[in-house]
Amino acid sequence: MGLVKGIFRWHCLFLLILLVECSPPEDPINCSSKTINCTVTNSYGAFPDRSVCRAGEVVYPTTEEELVSAVGMATMSKRKMKVATRYSHSITKLVCPGGDDGLLISTRNLNRVLSIDKSMMLMTVESGVTLREVIDGAAKAGLALPYTPYWWGLTMGGLMATGAHGSTLWDKGSSVHDYVVGLRIVTPATASEGYAKVRALSTNHPDMNAVKVSLGVLGVISQVTLRLQPLFKRSMTNQVRNDRDLGEQAVTFGNQHEFGDMIWYPSQHKVVYRLDDRVSSNASGDGLNDFIGFRSIPTLTLALVRSTEEHYEAKNEASGKCTDAKITTTTLMASGYGFKNNRHLFTGYPIVGNHNNLQASGSCLDGSEDGQPSACPWDSRVKGQFFHQTTFSIGLSKVKSFIQDVQKLRDMVPDALCGAELYNGILMRYVTASDAYLAKQENGLDFDITYYRSKDPMAPRLHEDILEEIEQMAIFKYGGSPHWGKNRNLAFDGGIKKYSKIGEFLKVKEAYDPFGLFSSEWTDQVLGIQGRPIIIKEGCALEGLCICSEDLHCAPKKGYYCRPGKVYRDARVCTRIESSV
Repeated sequence: MGLVKGIFRWHCLFLLILLVECSPPEDPINCSSKTINCTVTNSYGAFPDRSVCRAGEVVYPTTEEELVSAVGMATMSKRKMKVATRYSHSITKLVCPGGDDGLLISTRNLNRVLSIDKSMMLMTVESGVTLREVIDGAAKAGLALPYTPYWWGLTMGGLMATGAHGSTLWDKGSSVHDYVVGLRIVTPATASEGYAKVRALSTNHPDMNAVKVSLGVLGVISQVTLRLQPLFKRSMTNQVRNDRDLGEQAVTFGNQHEFGDMIWYPSQHKVVYRLDDRVSSNASGDGLNDFIGFRSIPTLTLALVRSTEEHYEAKNEASGKCTDAKITTTTLMASGYGFKNNRHLFTGYPIVGNHNNLQASGSCLDGSEDGQPSACPWDSRVKGQFFHQTTFSIGLSKVKSFIQDVQKLRDMVPDALCGAELYNGILMRYVTASDAYLAKQENGLDFDITYYRSKDPMAPRLHEDILEEIEQMAIFKYGGSPHWGKNRNLAFDGGIKKYSKIGEFLKVKEAYDPFGLFSSEWTDQVLGIQGRPIIIKEGCALEGLCICSEDLHCAPKKGYYCRPGKVYRDARVCTRIESSV
């Protein structure tokens, strides 16, 4: 044990020396010679299959004219293209062009707010503008984008491409793309058209529902126009309850509170219900959302937390994870999850404040205020969080049965979900059906589950089978639809069949990009055009590249074998079997 502590102290000192300038995040694109011979990754430093995405070149257009020129030059030479965003927060391989000679088009410098029409409540921005910049710009004009994701580091183009959302069943719903009333997109074109063209779309354009959520396979969105609302105040209270009636409550809670969501801690039998609604503009309060999980964390703390979880995994100590999960949960609850009364301290509920100060956060993008080495918890440059994320939406008519199945599974293995609670449990947000072809098909509940991922792709996880069973149960038994920017490969296998308008989407794709220059092997697989996103090889089930069908897909040498699920018997999961020898 002394040796382990010594190594850990040395590692911390090494981090301290290296990482003084580690925050804010670096550009996800790295090139060997300025803008030539590049690699691109996401902010987590790894894609689901751990492949390296290469590109021959990157360009950073600053105007729509420069963007048109870049697309035109690439089209003329039949060069594959992909759009890259400032922070690259999609877990999936949306940013990978096909072939090592592909072109990356970064929207990092397409970051201007172009206009705000207060009387018409319209805001036009370039696609590289972050959600934070949209929120702040709108608020200065006395306006608000009503429903958004909770992390403000997303760009408008990126969050639209993946259908990112907040939580509500009210108004037009929780997805940002449903508040888009106009956009401009640059697509490949014929030689007579100059090899690239700008298409301007409004709400009544027949292609709008294809372009609003497109996975980036149609072209490069250059501008977005949003319909806003007058700025308003909200009042939020977190209420802790037992989870015995969660199945029933989940169906109705979204209709009771405009911004309501839930955080479920299954192993603790607890649910935190967020009672969150608009209030009078005269209501007293200047609350602020500074969610603890999105703050800049000292690198030494991140290394200690990660090393502790690695220890539990190596020793198969689920009890240690459960103890730490209770401490983590208790601390988060006591601190109001980072919400502050009157912008300074958390003194109790309700939290009342302007919508723009409560709807999202992400202060780790600014770095630490005290100059100490720190980073966003998932920053791949430090020893911090490294995780899988399973995120899916299930129709409200099926939510109760799904939750009850998860509870049955939890009751059979009570400590199996403590690991997810170390990452703040299961976040449950409400989503609404959308007209966008690749968006949600029905009103439902979105489940976000984050959990440990080993740096070694051949290393099984503690209680891996339980989370795999939940994943397969959600996607296959209950017909859940995966979030386009998250998830492991298996969640997308055959999933496109759940989208009734996929045929219409592919027709628009053919018209906008007839040469398939914005497509890649991965997008062709998930869109059902060619191939499958499944990779069959030794240990493939450990990383979600496949569903195991034989023991070799798990880790038999380490005691993990392919077995049926405990509740969902059609599931095939990697189960740890104790040796009798």
